[in-house]
Parts: sequence; C-alpha cells; structure tokens
Amino acid sequence: MASLINLRNGVPRSAWRFAALLACLLVWHIATQRRMNLGFITFQNVPPPREVAESAWSLVRSPLVLEHLGASLRRVFIGFGLAALLGVALGLVIGRARWAEDALLPPLEVLRPIPAVAWIPLAILMFPSSEASMVFITFVGALFPVLLNTVHGVEAVDARLVASARSLGARRLAVFREVILPGALPSIVTGLAIGMGTAWFCLVTAEMISGQFGIGYYTWMSYTIQNYADIVVGMLFIGVLGMGSSALVRWIGQVLMPWRPAQEKRS
Repeated sequence: MASLINLRNGVPRSAWRFAALLACLLVWHIATQRRMNLGFITFQNVPPPREVAESAWSLVRSPLVLEHLGASLRRVFIGFGLAALLGVALGLVIGRARWAEDALLPPLEVLRPIPAVAWIPLAILMFPSSEASMVFITFVGALFPVLLNTVHGVEAVDARLVASARSLGARRLAVFREVILPGALPSIVTGLAIGMGTAWFCLVTAEMISGQFGIGYYTWMSYTIQNYADIVVGMLFIGVLGMGSSALVRWIGQVLMPWRPAQEKRS
C-alpha cells in the first residue's frame, strides 16, 4: 500500500485521469469484442470503440455538426442564463426577507419536484414554437438548483459577520454587497454548476421529443434508424459539452472569488 501511494504521488494527476479514461475505453473494447452477456446486462449489440470513433469522425466532417451543436448550445445558454438570473435574484431575496420566504418559497417547493420532462406537453401548448418550449424546459431544469443553493448560501452566512458590519455603521446595501453576497457566492457557483448539468439533461430530453436539430435529436434519430454507433457518438458529445460548460461555470466562479484559498490537493 505504501509503495502504491508513493507511486501515485510521483505521477501527475493529469496522467492518472488520462489512465482512468484509457481503462474505461479498454473495458468497453473487451466487453464489445467478446460480446459479453452477464445476464442483467449485455454488450452483444453495443458498438465497439473503433466503430464509434469512425462515426464520430464522419459527424465532425459533416456540415450538419455545426447545426446540431449550434442549436443545442444556443438553447442551453439561453435557458441557463435566464435561470441563473432569476434563480440568483429570487434566492437572494428569499434568503434575506422573511416575507419573500413565506410568499414565494411554498409555491416554488410545490413546483420543484415536478420533473422537467413532465413540463414538455404543457410547454408545447404554452409556447407558439418548439424552440421556445425547449428553451423553457432547459430553464425549468436549471432554475431550482440555482435557486436552492443561493437560498442556502445566504442563510449560511454567519450572523455575527452581519452584526459586526452593522455595528461599524454599514447600511443595508453595504452589508448585502460586502458580507451577504461574498459569503453566499460559493454556494451560488455550486448551484450554477449543478444547474448547467441539469440544463443539458433536460434539453436533450426536450430535443428528443420536439426538436429538429440538436444533439438530443441526433441521438434519438440514430436510435430510430438503428444506427447504434451514432447513438454513442451523441451521448459522448452530450457528456463532453456538459462537462466543458460546467467547468466553464466553475472557472468563472474562481475568477469572481479571488479571496478564496486554493483547494488543498487530496492525498
């Protein structure tokens, strides 16, 4: 065990992460090559990595890739942007004002457990275009993680800091700007990162049902024509885009919080 720990400490973390991806790829290759059938799961119809790579290369060279990616990215960032603005604003108000908590939080808590997928039929009826309905589904999916994390972040601010600021003569706006908002910002950024991932999940579901372009639509159409390699290609595109957009949100959060000490590396 000690030798393994010493070996791990001598190798960069990026190398370990790359090795983990290679290990997953190797398991996938072996499972599909041997057509494993474990009873509860089978790889007999799962395409191998090489076939998926060939399909991905064909999609990258196709002019349709820009239309699919552009449609999905546009819907995600519009829906997520609206959810971020409204979720942070409502969370700050609910976290600081008792009247807002009593008036706004109960109906929001009733709506929160409803899956975004359940909103799709109503969204189609409410909005004149499928584009607007898909943006709305993305907005709904991202709203509640942002809202609740903002509320929790505001409520977690130490009351002694607020009292100290007031004792020094700070007015309400100054307390909010200098104490409440910086104290809640880590939770807000966490909610934004979670909301971004949820937005992708909801968007792909909406695109499968009512989209004409987008990664979700591409994945669903690949299934309907039984092009199994393209299904995996669509899934991988979704994963990479979701991971990249969530990493972008976390990076912006680090830029906005220069006072936070760097996270200590795990041993």
